[in-house]
Amino acid sequence: MKTGEQIREKAREWLTNKTVDCVIGYERATDGVTARPLFAYTPEETDRFIFDDTCAHNLTKYLLNRKGKPTGIVVKPCDSRAINLLINENQIERDKVFIIGVVCPGLSDKAWKRPGEELLPACQSCRQHTPVLYDFLAGEPADEPELPERYSDVDQMEAKSPGERRAFWEEQFSRCIRCYACRQVCPGCYCPECFAERLDPLWVGIRIAPSENEMWNFMRAFHLAGRCIGCYQCERVCPVHIPLSLLNRKLEKECLEMFDFEAGIDAEVAPPFATFKKDEKLGVGGE
Repeated sequence: MKTGEQIREKAREWLTNKTVDCVIGYERATDGVTARPLFAYTPEETDRFIFDDTCAHNLTKYLLNRKGKPTGIVVKPCDSRAINLLINENQIERDKVFIIGVVCPGLSDKAWKRPGEELLPACQSCRQHTPVLYDFLAGEPADEPELPERYSDVDQMEAKSPGERRAFWEEQFSRCIRCYACRQVCPGCYCPECFAERLDPLWVGIRIAPSENEMWNFMRAFHLAGRCIGCYQCERVCPVHIPLSLLNRKLEKECLEMFDFEAGIDAEVAPPFATFKKDEKLGVGGE
């Protein structure tokens, strides 16, 4: 049975049995090429569910709007890590979320009415094709492929001089229009009031200017340190193509090296910056 058929069958079963009152998945978009989110509330609507290499959205953000309601959801491996993060941070309840995990072969770089020929950047370096968390698994697990150095792009940036790195990020952030699409799509951004919109204290001004743009992007990256699950959604939706994942993955690498921690692998393990140990030694500053 194909993955799409397995998803439709399980979603139909859950809705028929009243296990859930909604299943969130994917359907074909009106261009006939790409995919878009689908909220199915009846067994009949599940006939529209699909899964293929166009299903790029991370649907877990929608769970934040359905707190306390029994909800089914289709998740890829990186999405499943987001669910673990949200469970750990008490944003969703595990017994209210029914997970259809899908074995993901990789997603293509498609656009509206345009088939893609290459894998998305996130998929080119992905080392996890089976979700870490699920109630039902669609697809057959496969051996994880051997990939090149995990942080080769980060290493290349680290090899540059401080001045070169500074110039690179100044140029990138100069294009930022502060649309906040990166925040809106990120499952780790759920604060009821974002620091970027606070007036007292004022962390960052509302004008689009170099200093405000840098403050916004760096502060958001540090808020995600040890929490970013590497879904690349922020970079995918950025209208000016800022390589936000490069910044996020730099902090991901630091957390892995300093704390041996990867976000979202285990819902029981809190991110390193959400904990405090008085006697903790990080090997920084000669300690």
